[in-house]
Amino acid sequence: MNYTSLEIWVIIIVMGAGTFLIRFSFLGPLGRARLSPLALRLLRYTPVAVIPGLVAPLVLWPAATGGQLDAARILAALVVTALGMWTKNVIAAIFGGAAMLYLGLYLF
Repeated sequence: MNYTSLEIWVIIIVMGAGTFLIRFSFLGPLGRARLSPLALRLLRYTPVAVIPGLVAPLVLWPAATGGQLDAARILAALVVTALGMWTKNVIAAIFGGAAMLYLGLYLF
């Protein structure tokens, strides 16, 4: 099915609004209420849970290789993990992993 540019933008806007409303329905009604220390502690782990969930399929079942494991992607994932644990800096880990991925693709 071919979509027009207008239809694609409408889909993007509706999906963005829906995603916002789902998240807002959880935190919005709280307003300026103070969250418990346990809730604040658990919310700190949200990015740590989401990012691996987004990246893991790209490493384990990459579409670029037809779903086959690839040494370059595994190596890049290991570099990202090591840099993240060593530097505690997300940006350094991401750029280091990207550099390792391109180097690995070049070498392998």
